[in-house]
Amino acid sequence: MSKIKVLMLRAPGTNRDVDTQIAFEAVGAEVASALVPELLRKEKRLADYHILIIPGGFTYGDDISAGRIMANEIRLRLGEDIKRFVADGRLVMGICNGFQVLVKTGILPGIAGQSAQPVTLTNNDSGRFECRWVYLKANESSPCVFTKGINCIYVPIAHGEGKLVAESGMAEKLNIALQYVDEKGKTGAGYPYNPNGSVNDIAGICDASGRIFGMMPHPEDFIRWTQHPRWTRERPREDLLGLQIFTNAVAWAKGI
Repeated sequence: MSKIKVLMLRAPGTNRDVDTQIAFEAVGAEVASALVPELLRKEKRLADYHILIIPGGFTYGDDISAGRIMANEIRLRLGEDIKRFVADGRLVMGICNGFQVLVKTGILPGIAGQSAQPVTLTNNDSGRFECRWVYLKANESSPCVFTKGINCIYVPIAHGEGKLVAESGMAEKLNIALQYVDEKGKTGAGYPYNPNGSVNDIAGICDASGRIFGMMPHPEDFIRWTQHPRWTRERPREDLLGLQIFTNAVAWAKGI
């Protein structure tokens, strides 16, 4: 079949789109980008793509709260288009600010009967912007398309509002895809392994279908060993790369 087509949805303040494009192109996808008004004017059609990605950054300066303005823009102006896109069996992914957008639109966690926004991402427990490398362990029982076959990856985070909190009784219902762990793969290690204080060490969640996925860390920032700060001092560990997330997405989309 022809190449898998990925659409990156951007807004003023998006700044991780080039990195994300490089990651998807590295696994054979064709990537385009668009602002919400371009979709509204039908200059690009969401239905022409297999994967929708909302990359990281600080959309609209993260005024009000991180991702809130773009979330409102999507919910009020593109909501029906995205519902059709998902109903057609396509994939949606949000990274960092994109994850914040997905939860603030209510697209995630996608649990039947949920309130308008049952989870959110709020200020880190440390009270400051956290920029560090973290270990992530994939949940083997998760339906997440993006994390299949992954055990542990080691990728950077860069956020000030990454703490996932949930309504009473909701945390136990979430489809956890990724959790913050220590170097031995253990949860519950505390700060700095869990850099923000997220409930249940959650770093990423998906909906029940596994096709809508959001994560706070940046897998696009570690797709080759030379991006690691200690690449000249340690032996290569290809198994820790974030590239497998993009490989999984493109491989799955080929079956649509």
